[in-house]
Amino acid sequence: MRRFLASSIGVTCAAALALPLAPSGAAAAAAVPGGTAPAVTRAAVTNGAGTPGGTQSLPLQPLDPDRASGAATFGLAPRSVRPFSLVGVIWDDPAAELHGQVQVRARAADTGVWSGWQDVETHNADHAADPETAERTSGRARGATAPLWVGASDGVEIRVRAESRSGSEAEPKAGSESTPLLPPGMRLELVDPGEDPPPQDTPSEDTPSEDTPSEDAPSGDTPSEDAPSGDIPSEDAPSEDAPSGDAPSGDTPSEGAESPDRNPGEGVGENTGQPSGQNPADGSAVIPADAPRTGVMSAEATAASAANAPLAPLGATEIPALNRAETEEEYHVLRGTEAAGQEGNAGGQAPRAEPYIGPRPGIVTRSGWGADESLREQGFVYTDKVSAAFVHHSASGNNYTCAEAPSVIRSIYRYHTESMGWRDIGYNFLVDKCGKIYEGRAGGVANPVLGAHTLGFNSNSMGVAVLGTFSSTSPPAAAVTGVAQLTAWKLGLHGMDPSAKTYLTSGGGNLYAKGTQVRLNVISGHRDGFNTECPGGKLYDKLGTVRSAAAGYQGR
Repeated sequence: MRRFLASSIGVTCAAALALPLAPSGAAAAAAVPGGTAPAVTRAAVTNGAGTPGGTQSLPLQPLDPDRASGAATFGLAPRSVRPFSLVGVIWDDPAAELHGQVQVRARAADTGVWSGWQDVETHNADHAADPETAERTSGRARGATAPLWVGASDGVEIRVRAESRSGSEAEPKAGSESTPLLPPGMRLELVDPGEDPPPQDTPSEDTPSEDTPSEDAPSGDTPSEDAPSGDIPSEDAPSEDAPSGDAPSGDTPSEGAESPDRNPGEGVGENTGQPSGQNPADGSAVIPADAPRTGVMSAEATAASAANAPLAPLGATEIPALNRAETEEEYHVLRGTEAAGQEGNAGGQAPRAEPYIGPRPGIVTRSGWGADESLREQGFVYTDKVSAAFVHHSASGNNYTCAEAPSVIRSIYRYHTESMGWRDIGYNFLVDKCGKIYEGRAGGVANPVLGAHTLGFNSNSMGVAVLGTFSSTSPPAAAVTGVAQLTAWKLGLHGMDPSAKTYLTSGGGNLYAKGTQVRLNVISGHRDGFNTECPGGKLYDKLGTVRSAAAGYQGR
């Protein structure tokens, strides 16, 4: 099923009214001692959703070798810097790997207290665009560690220590063809997410609300009669690494490829399931929870919002949840089966078949989490359909509150685009520890947007990242439920059974050669398509629960 949903209604009008964005600023800071490249600050002007964020980029310096092992070490001594909340290390060659350990300390901006040393995940190359795609070969992509959220800080210290290998060099000697343990051009990226958009109701980590899925039930926006019984993810529920369905899903997609940017106006559907804007009791005006941002929108922000136009008004901060009946009705409208079903009934034929699809969950839009649309590349790139969902952890740490989740996402977005050189944030969706779901890469939440999340398997798939690190820490039950609700809906739009298997064609990676047809779970972990630790052992163990719950949400 190809992309069937987006709209440019209002794009032309709104774009005509949009004020031009100020160009991105880049100011050189004082040169670092030792004759290396100067530190750079990158900042961008937002579209009015919040104040600008920015990135400080500091070249790493050689430090004294590690006393115990003698391993080469690079880094920076403790220093005061402009405010930041997320850190990462980048280097010139996206194909190069960092064979070593990266640790940082940060000074809290409010207390002045330094943290202890925190590890940064160095193996991050598996989160990337597929080989030979335009995004991968743009010339702007860089190698990078995973980002680490440290919270509001104004001081930093970092050390990068090469692996201890007998006879190995951290950097190759002149004329040597040996691979360096530490890649050339390492820089420390300090990301300031900027201020939040106007506040919305944010659930507490400890108190379930109607917008926060609980361990025992779907969100309050989904009627209980639509929920599966006994299949809701639970913190203590046993995992199922193999789905119950063993047959392939009926679609065997060919090798995914980048589609040309498409006009969001193609396939405009009726805007169903939206608030009417009036109180049915007295006809008075009602301000819905998904009310759009006020003020002039940039052309980029207008296009990103218009891709969701059939689901929410232009500029909406959240796509509201629907119950099962509303979701099924919207499904038929989007698929064009409403008219076909009516014609069939008139001709005495069997009525339309009801789809297996989970109730649509509430989704915070890019406008809702404050995306600066000037950071991403213009236009959208799509794949053919969504045959599988790959689950990830962001590996950015668990030291954030649910109220801070939009800031974490803005920081990851800026790190992916400005620091790593990607066209947009890599994930299609993100889920925070309270189970709230966020739109990721622009192009429309119901559309098959081509992401950069699972190297070799981005085509015909979607990537869902749970914010946090779950190698040794169990994911919150609410987050597991959020993943199940999201995949039940999105996979249902594309006719996929969450408990079944499907076939994807590898674009090339360290597990499967390019062109290999691979049989995978419809809901898979990142490590199923690439030799990686992601999504962390504790989250991976929950995927069986996610599959069974998602299938239950679909009514299977």
